Amino acid sequence: MNESMLSPIQDRRYLIPFRSQLLPSIFTETLVIGSGVAGLRAALAAAEHGDVILLAKDEFEKTNTAWAQGGIAASLAEDDCAADHARDTFAAGASLCEPSTVETLVAEGPREIERLTEIGMRFDRDATGAFELAREGGHGRRRIVHADGDATGRELSRALLAACRADPRIRLFEKCFALDLVTGGTSERGEDRVLGAMTHHPKYGLQLVWARATVLASGGMGQLWRETTNSRIATGDGVAMAWRAGATVADLEFVQFHPTALYVAGAARSLISEAVRGEGAHLVDRTGRRFMEGRHALGELAPRDIVSRGIVEHLAQTQDPNVFLDARSLGTAGFRARFPGLARLLEGYGIDPGTTPIPVMPAAHYTIGGVWTDLHGATGVPGLYACGEVACNGLHGANRLASNSLLEGLVFGRRAGVAAATADAPPRANMRVVSDIRPSDKGELDLVDVRSSLRSAMWRNVGIVRTGNRLADALDMIHFWCRYSLDKIFDDPAGWEIQNMLSCAALVTTAARARQESRGTHTRADFPTERSDERVRRLWRIAQASALVRAVREPTETHATHAAGRA
Repeated sequence: MNESMLSPIQDRRYLIPFRSQLLPSIFTETLVIGSGVAGLRAALAAAEHGDVILLAKDEFEKTNTAWAQGGIAASLAEDDCAADHARDTFAAGASLCEPSTVETLVAEGPREIERLTEIGMRFDRDATGAFELAREGGHGRRRIVHADGDATGRELSRALLAACRADPRIRLFEKCFALDLVTGGTSERGEDRVLGAMTHHPKYGLQLVWARATVLASGGMGQLWRETTNSRIATGDGVAMAWRAGATVADLEFVQFHPTALYVAGAARSLISEAVRGEGAHLVDRTGRRFMEGRHALGELAPRDIVSRGIVEHLAQTQDPNVFLDARSLGTAGFRARFPGLARLLEGYGIDPGTTPIPVMPAAHYTIGGVWTDLHGATGVPGLYACGEVACNGLHGANRLASNSLLEGLVFGRRAGVAAATADAPPRANMRVVSDIRPSDKGELDLVDVRSSLRSAMWRNVGIVRTGNRLADALDMIHFWCRYSLDKIFDDPAGWEIQNMLSCAALVTTAARARQESRGTHTRADFPTERSDERVRRLWRIAQASALVRAVREPTETHATHAAGRA
């Protein structure tokens, strides 16, 4: 893969011109960017070692975490163990999971659930007081803890946010957009390190937040696709700003499309939780046929990539606009008792799931790739850590196992927070940093049109099924928009989001062109099978002419057994 494929997004270091000494400055020990599960957990962990500033792009509760329905996966039942959880994770990841990362997740996960109960999170429990466990796609056991039926994310966000607000060492900044990570040479070798971030607040304007260490927990990039379950703020800002700062990114070709998003004309693609299928609902076509039978031994409970691909293939054969999720076996009262939030949502569209199948189709859901980190969130750029959906540590491989994401945010958010707060770093200091860039004279840009066109092109060409020709066409379009967008200077988040989305789209599409096989969530119609020599991940960095290739180790029984012993 040659340098020209990424060159349009390699020219700009910062999005705006500035001189650090002329801007208001705020100081902290640890800066955390993002208020989802990973950011909140990182802030709580870092606060045990010093003061913290937590930035939220929008209101604190407006995150994908708060939207999460299903629950948190952890081996808590007597008939379950960390080894079984690890095996299911490896199986879903299509031979690309990093064994040590999976081992860490399943070993430390149960303790994180205990910590949540200690800070006051309410879980659904049975009459004996034990966790009420659910099952989701790809899991061989019931191991999903949940809250309020289908509102786990909302309760998780509430509990963590309340703990952060109660901690006097954490300052919370709401509606504060992080434009760029600020870097400067502070080592004897002249090595650039992250010194904090340039931020924008609608009331206070531009500000510099200086920090000894910065934790990036800004979420994914689901808004790149026209059909998505993500909130509007998931525009890939973290990946783009880390890329500009010199961090390595990986696995961006792997994007998980959730099989069951509500399909109602003109409505948002609201998620219909996988737990609905776990409770016995079936996928059917308009004739009532269960078309997933025969495609996989687990049928509708197969890993998400298999179910999404099965739906797309079936729709291509039938030319129907959608399929249906048949939950009538639960009955109206049963569905409302188990999934009260979904019942209210569907009621608003005149759908009674106890009597009427729910129209669904796949939609972009989760960014598997991201900023490459180690097990402690370190990115390779001094002073910068990352965790949660913005990060990639090899946990999910080529496809994320259902309900591992919230657990990932807890386990690796804590690890990143501790590592950032205890790292050997120079004292806080505001250095002289100058961004001396000039505005373009290429004319005005219709941001709404570019955003809409980009999302449609990504859905058509870089969606669930891909081909080399369509990826090349998409990259040509993205580069065209980049040439007219990335050299401009905007003064509000709408413009900065477009620039970040274009950068991320170029990275995703380039990575998808480079992987000439089908694996996990990445399906190439022109390369329909897995290749044994492609059991690698590609690491991309702004200074590289091409990707660095890293081999992936084979998971062994030793890893699963070790994980079970540590749980």
